[in-house]
Amino acid sequence: MAAKARLVTGLFKSKIAAESAVDALLKRGFSRDDISVLMSDATRSKEFALQTRTHAADGAGIGGAVGGAVGAVLAAIAAVGTTLFLPGINLVIAGPIAAALAGAGAGGATGGVIGALIGAGIPEYRAKVYEAGIKGGGILIGVEARDDEEVDRIEELLTELGGEHVRTE
Repeated sequence: MAAKARLVTGLFKSKIAAESAVDALLKRGFSRDDISVLMSDATRSKEFALQTRTHAADGAGIGGAVGGAVGAVLAAIAAVGTTLFLPGINLVIAGPIAAALAGAGAGGATGGVIGALIGAGIPEYRAKVYEAGIKGGGILIGVEARDDEEVDRIEELLTELGGEHVRTE
């Protein structure tokens, strides 16, 4: 019997830190389908609208040099695939967590950000911490780990890259 995937989460205070985490995860063999991103709509609008106003899309100027491929990957995770925007709570959810919530009819939306996080399998006490971070402009990264060894590696990596409240469910 295959082991059940476990969700490792960490809260990042900036877009740059979140991009570094996603880049490191991709370099370690995880795919965009393994990575979930949760952020407020205000954060998405602020952080990713700026990127589209630069020349990052065509590789010109400072936007291209600073934004680079990493920013494009995080933006792609946040903009395509299974993405939920829960307008009543202004939360953008992308990746496997979005798929799980969509399959459940996004029932967590009635409980606000906390309800959405609980719906994703995060305990209420931790969901409250993450909610405060997300409302403060943070970006929550979640990764599906397949075994205990992978859990340990992801927890260590997210912590080293500045992730706060790194935990596994």
